[in-house]
Amino acid sequence: FLAKLIDYFYQHMNFDGFIQSVSTGKLPGLNSIYLETLWYAGTGNWNKAHELIQDEPGKDAALLHAYLHRVEGDQWNAEYWYRKAGEKCPSSGLQEEWQSLVKRYL
Repeated sequence: FLAKLIDYFYQHMNFDGFIQSVSTGKLPGLNSIYLETLWYAGTGNWNKAHELIQDEPGKDAALLHAYLHRVEGDQWNAEYWYRKAGEKCPSSGLQEEWQSLVKRYL
């Protein structure tokens, strides 16, 4: 029963559950490289987040790559990746952007 309950939780994770997993440092069983990247970024492990996403194809990967370079403070590189993603660099703060991305990929 417990295994089924845990499975259900991970398949139906919501924003609050994701935030809680970041704050406890317990990586849930995520079925998305995008959420895993955001999880590592949320825990402050920029290198692991970047390692996961840097070679992934597509606009979603480019968007997360852009966000990570924005976190790093490399605005020029971030702008390049936002263009590859077909999006503009947000004017919001990094925390707001991270939360928005988490909600987008949940």
